[in-house]
Amino acid sequence: MNIGMLWFDNDPKAELGLKIQRAADYYSRKYGKAPDLCFVHPSMLAEEKPRSGKIEVRTSRSVLPNHFWIGIQQPAAPAAKI
Repeated sequence: MNIGMLWFDNDPKAELGLKIQRAADYYSRKYGKAPDLCFVHPSMLAEEKPRSGKIEVRTSRSVLPNHFWIGIQQPAAPAAKI
């Protein structure tokens, strides 16, 4: 994912899956497309396995805790023919 939206949610009462869904809902309203990829800080996955529907959740140390880098996956580049 080269382009995405950064979302902040530090609600201590909400589960991770709900936070991701909030970000996804906003992304869909703003950009007119549903996101399918979300990066979170590894410490956020240590506590629970998120249930976020069709959104793939990956970890990245580049994303700060309580932040969500959400967007659409880039299609794989075609293999080069030799």
